[in-house]
Amino acid sequence: MFLSQTKDGRKIRSFTLSENFLSEFKGKQPKWGFNNLGYLVFKRTYARQLEDGQTEEYWQTCQRVIEGVYNIQKQHCKTLSIPWDDRKAQTSAQEMFLRMWQFKFLPPGRGLWAMGTDLIYTKGSAALNNCAFVTTENIDTNFAEPFLFLMDMSMYGVGVGGDCKGAGKIKLQPMVHTVEETHVVEDSREGWVAAVKVILDAAIGKCKVPNFDYSQVRPKGAPIKGFGGIASGPGPLEDLIKSLINLLQVKQPTPITSTHIVDIFNYIGKCVVSGGVRRTAEIMFGDIDDTQFIDLKLDKEALYDRRWASNNSIFATAGMDYEPFIDRIATNGEPGFIWLDHMKEYGRMSEPKNNKDRRAMGSNPCSEQTLEDHELCCLVETFPAHHDSFDDYCRTLKFAYLYGKSVTLIPTHNLKTNAVMMRNRRIGTSMSGITQAISKLGRYEFLKWCDQGYSFIKDLDKTYSDWLCIPRSIKMTSVKPSGTVSLLAGSTPGIHYPYSEYYIRRIRMQDSSPLIQPCIDAGYKVEKDAYATDTVVIEFPVKSDHFDKSVKDVTIWEQFQNASDMQAYWADNQVSITVSFKHEEAKHIKTCLEMYERKLKSISLLPPAEDAGYKQLPYEQISKLDYQEKIKNIKPLKLSGNTHDVATEDKFCDGDTCTI
Repeated sequence: MFLSQTKDGRKIRSFTLSENFLSEFKGKQPKWGFNNLGYLVFKRTYARQLEDGQTEEYWQTCQRVIEGVYNIQKQHCKTLSIPWDDRKAQTSAQEMFLRMWQFKFLPPGRGLWAMGTDLIYTKGSAALNNCAFVTTENIDTNFAEPFLFLMDMSMYGVGVGGDCKGAGKIKLQPMVHTVEETHVVEDSREGWVAAVKVILDAAIGKCKVPNFDYSQVRPKGAPIKGFGGIASGPGPLEDLIKSLINLLQVKQPTPITSTHIVDIFNYIGKCVVSGGVRRTAEIMFGDIDDTQFIDLKLDKEALYDRRWASNNSIFATAGMDYEPFIDRIATNGEPGFIWLDHMKEYGRMSEPKNNKDRRAMGSNPCSEQTLEDHELCCLVETFPAHHDSFDDYCRTLKFAYLYGKSVTLIPTHNLKTNAVMMRNRRIGTSMSGITQAISKLGRYEFLKWCDQGYSFIKDLDKTYSDWLCIPRSIKMTSVKPSGTVSLLAGSTPGIHYPYSEYYIRRIRMQDSSPLIQPCIDAGYKVEKDAYATDTVVIEFPVKSDHFDKSVKDVTIWEQFQNASDMQAYWADNQVSITVSFKHEEAKHIKTCLEMYERKLKSISLLPPAEDAGYKQLPYEQISKLDYQEKIKNIKPLKLSGNTHDVATEDKFCDGDTCTI
């Protein structure tokens, strides 16, 4: 619907950047972050394959993204008969390109991968949106819907949050199996979702469990044209179907529990993570008095089988007793907390209540976005430390905001989602390198940038919403944890401090990636992923440039204060932060929560990595001597030909808190 046709039937976009302008960037490279680790990550994750079998260089990705954004705007204006000036748009698009080239702002990983592709114009905008939320509150009227929404959006790479509010609202029924019926699984996203629906319907007695025929599902390793990447084969879906049958089979009618709900979500998440081309992330929310939910990850066998697939948090209330949760947090970092009342009532916490988000029901996996049921949201991040003046930063904010707002102009394939998104027009303009900016500018000046920058975005939204004839965005700012996108820019992710001046940064790739052998040849350590059978982990020794302090140098109190400051001066959605604490600081967690509970909307905590129980953490501190030893035998990394890795955990949700 957003494409026009040439006489020979080829699809072309109606907006293109000037060839004279693009010629200035062909054959050149930007200033990649972390001594070209950013370049490797880009080629691994975000560079799409071209018709000649090569993968994009960065200028080509910038071109695709920027042309995609302005084509969306132009087609929207044409549809509504809104005046459009090609010359003015060309000037604007060139500046957006330049600021993306200079890493002053970046779309989310999803945008780098999918913006400007035919998938967006034919299938809708789901693949451009980072996150979503769905409630189970109404499963008594439509049992399968929230789980199918999760499966559907996860297969687009969207990180999905869910709750356990449906516990006890419906009874599972004994499943009846039949050999007389066969369900043929279609080779598509819709086909996989339909197969899961059969099992969910059977679990409440709406149908029998048939035989499943997977013969139409393309084999492992086959290319996927629409979303891109390589097929996983039917194996992950077969495992999911078997797991759901084992989970939901009961001998007599049994009320569904929060354990059932979380495990359905987790098995679906496990299937998608295992499926060779897509990655997802999940968060599950439970009530403070749901001991079954709170104890879910104490079962180590279940944890390593499926429950690793979600972060778990509770709906907190100001004034609650946090003591019962402290020991668990000190051990494994869960549960996290979201104060849903604050999310509903407030924009920035420094401002009076406005109750704009009274319909909100939860959050996304990294908890930086307030969301309604079935709502999706697009994120975009800026790098304030890459600017020398506030005026220059405002120019960047304009284009970052415009990217996010443009995404809201394209509907998704889900009608219920569209109804919410067209009303809210929610975006999440974020910052990365926050601690770098504080070090560079000083805390007072940086918070001044935040406060005045927020006012600037509000004025932008009035101007552009009026021009585009759409509602103003209900909320516009957040702090996302970032992920591999921050590596491109050489920035610390979101609000987090670097782990050390010297550290190992681990990234994940599909085990069939053509990048693996060049990494081995260059001397990087490569090993199997402990949590996914089709993924490997590659270690990169890194030295932090412009190092000020690491997370080990700051207290739990300073991190809470940073979150509070950003929630007060910048984020009208939320601040995604995982507070890293030392063993001796565990005794302060309860007091911190009590002191800051009326200043925050969400928070999670993480004990020291070596005791967290997780393998292959994204970051691992090393000494200077270790660093020197690890780089001693590393040779130049040679990338050529098709260097695209089709399955990368960080590609889509972009959240460090989602990585594990």
